[in-house]
Amino acid sequence: MGIIVAHEFITLDGVMQSPGAPDEDREGGFEHGGWQAPYGEEDTGALVAEQYQGMDALLIGRKTYDIFAGYWPTASADIPFTALFNNSPKYVVSRTLDRADWAGTTILRAAGTSEIAPLKERHSSIHVAGSGALMRSLLASNLVDRLNVWLYPVLLGSGKRLFGDGIAPAAMRLTESHAFPKGSVLLAYERAGEPTYGDLA
Repeated sequence: MGIIVAHEFITLDGVMQSPGAPDEDREGGFEHGGWQAPYGEEDTGALVAEQYQGMDALLIGRKTYDIFAGYWPTASADIPFTALFNNSPKYVVSRTLDRADWAGTTILRAAGTSEIAPLKERHSSIHVAGSGALMRSLLASNLVDRLNVWLYPVLLGSGKRLFGDGIAPAAMRLTESHAFPKGSVLLAYERAGEPTYGDLA
């Protein structure tokens, strides 16, 4: 049985919308696009690339698909992700996408257990990038096995957030952490069963 590994860039107040560029996702009148850029460092890029090693399928939502499909097919071969993303099987979850022109892409109409379980039988390491609505569905169904959270030292006050009501309770085990000079922090977790509770008194 394969695993699902998610990679998420979020602010201190949990916003994940449009980290890479001002016009990446302006839905809801979002005006803070590109908030990740000031914190870019050489070491973080190398570590992100390392985290994707072993990926044999990419699972993304519709908005992330539109961004990726508009960039990676013609991206420079010198970028570590170019061959990996272009050559791997890709699954996009969308109820409205009519066709997927990015080679190797399959459209899924939902992201529940019945749709995702067969992927985990077919692939050993399925990676999710961004894809907020998809991630919330996966978390609600307890389908995420590893979660790499890149936390950035900025508060935005508005925007789409990664975590919210409806996520299934789960315990997570910290497996890796790195802090970087400009203030970003990587926190890598693996699923560790059900939450446990106690009484501090």
